[in-house]
Amino acid sequence: MNLLSLIRQRFAPALSELVPDVSPLLDMIRPAQDAKFGDFQANFAMPLAKQLGKPPREVAQQVLDRLDLSDFCEPPEIAGPGFINVRLRADFVASRIQQIAGDDRLGYQPVALPRHVVVDFSSPNVAKPMHVGHLRSTVIGDAICRTLRFVGHKVTSDNHIGDWGTQFGMIIYGYRHFRDDASWQASPVGELARLYKLVNQLSDYHATTAKLPLLQKAVTEAREKLAQLQAQAVADDKVKKQLSAMKKDVTTADAELSAAVASIARIQDSPSLLASANAHPDIARKAREETARLHAGDPENNALWNQFLPSCLEALNQIYRRLGISFDLTLGESHYNPMLPGVVESLKSRGLAKLSEGATCVFLEGNAAPFIVQKTDGAYTYATTDLATILYRRESLKADEVLYVVDKRQSEHFQQLFATTLLWGISGLKLQHVSFGTVMGNDNKPYKTRAGDTVGLESLLDEAISRARRIVDENDDRRETPLLTPEDRARVSEIVGLGGIKYADLHHSRDSDYVFDWDKMLATTGDTATYMQYAYARVCGIFRRLQIDRTAMKTQGVPVLLNTPEERRLAMQLLMFGYAIDSVLNDYRPHLLTAWLFDTADAFSQFFDRCSVQNAESEELQKSRLILCDLMARAIHTGLSLLGIQVAEIM
Repeated sequence: MNLLSLIRQRFAPALSELVPDVSPLLDMIRPAQDAKFGDFQANFAMPLAKQLGKPPREVAQQVLDRLDLSDFCEPPEIAGPGFINVRLRADFVASRIQQIAGDDRLGYQPVALPRHVVVDFSSPNVAKPMHVGHLRSTVIGDAICRTLRFVGHKVTSDNHIGDWGTQFGMIIYGYRHFRDDASWQASPVGELARLYKLVNQLSDYHATTAKLPLLQKAVTEAREKLAQLQAQAVADDKVKKQLSAMKKDVTTADAELSAAVASIARIQDSPSLLASANAHPDIARKAREETARLHAGDPENNALWNQFLPSCLEALNQIYRRLGISFDLTLGESHYNPMLPGVVESLKSRGLAKLSEGATCVFLEGNAAPFIVQKTDGAYTYATTDLATILYRRESLKADEVLYVVDKRQSEHFQQLFATTLLWGISGLKLQHVSFGTVMGNDNKPYKTRAGDTVGLESLLDEAISRARRIVDENDDRRETPLLTPEDRARVSEIVGLGGIKYADLHHSRDSDYVFDWDKMLATTGDTATYMQYAYARVCGIFRRLQIDRTAMKTQGVPVLLNTPEERRLAMQLLMFGYAIDSVLNDYRPHLLTAWLFDTADAFSQFFDRCSVQNAESEELQKSRLILCDLMARAIHTGLSLLGIQVAEIM
């Protein structure tokens, strides 16, 4: 049960007697930020007073005169200029805790009208190993799937892998011209990744070399203009205002030139790379031609593609298995290739797609750039594939909603995609881009290795488990008698390490960039998975020491006593689980669940420190506190499981 929803339901008829539209006012009833203001606070009296032309406190009193919360709340109070403070009755809180004791769902009931939601997430390029850039989409998407399923929706998780794009033309070209047979036999995926990187490097080298004179000219012109402005600024105050912008232009031009020079030098300083570059001056064009042949059905290129794909997919699946993540569908771009000509023809027949400089485009009002669905060389684009995917999800999967868990840098693409979908006539399907920020290093730049390479996801997981093992070993070795076998330590280290990485990502608002920090990630205090996991293990330890079976408590009907502020605070946190779940799904923000988990673990910590369980004043009080402990453990277990994070009974 979502207590906030219950409170709002009771306020709705009282407000409807005053104004026709109560929804905005109900949204202003929220959990209180401070317990001294009660459990919930209604802040609508001030804006409502403006509508009615009356003092806010008078309006608040009018609402209270029409409001009945007596069956589960203490009499509401008006505070300050017109705030309405609501506090649940202690007996109601206690009885509700008693009702849900032993319930892993903490009283949360499945939705009455389930929807079919397709969640498109992770979506790596199969031609190269997964890296840290894939982390956010993967863990955010998985958490959303788990939470949607928990509340009762039908969910189809779809890993829309990149298995058909230009990267395969580059790999095919590299395989034919630069393949190392020994490396290929030893590690097919590693060799394909090397070939992809090499063809990319050589293509960029030629492109950058061709662009270098323009960059040099841009720097010269920017510096000359800056010098002119500096001379004019001596006599003209207005010009001074232009200097700052011009200095930024010079800095930007210098940075682009420096990056280009460094990129060229990396090739020229390597005799083997320079020889390869000189031997393949048209490598970018020829790689595109390999892609075109693949898409056109060339037997040799298709045979190579079929040879490459199984090893690439298995490398991805190894990562997913370690993360405990699975997909209902793994339909890559290749699956939709046969549909692409029909998509373009359909857009043309509706007058949406038109030729522009040889390319077929959809022009959208308010967008300067067209939405290209077919290039001048006849090749299709991501836009075409995404349109075909939407059609498939609506007609074949019968989806009600599609979520795209994709980097926020793709926002413009999805705006154009959704707008084109509407014009195309696909209705009754909700589409949402669940965007997210970037994983940053301590330099506030995208997280990379010291060598400047993108951090591989597999090595990141290995490092997390290795660091967690040191923590687990230290904690167990401090015990008078260690409790964990070497096998247990390895298992717990994996739970702690992988949980730390996932939680560190999920506890940030998905819109934000965040700095990757090992020390914070695996800290045993603060807002970390490790802190939650230790809280769970602490409860298990309490029951283990008292030799009480947690499962047996379900049928005992123990009365719950809330005699202290700490007991009541913990109970209230547990009853706010439904609100936390609904908040997450309101706009698909898993960090709202981590916030509830942290507040719950913090409330338990205060309860544990100030309300003795083992030395409780009476057996009745001890049993009551054990009920709270058990329910808190269930809450942590369930909440973390919705984030894809495991727990251990001994840590």
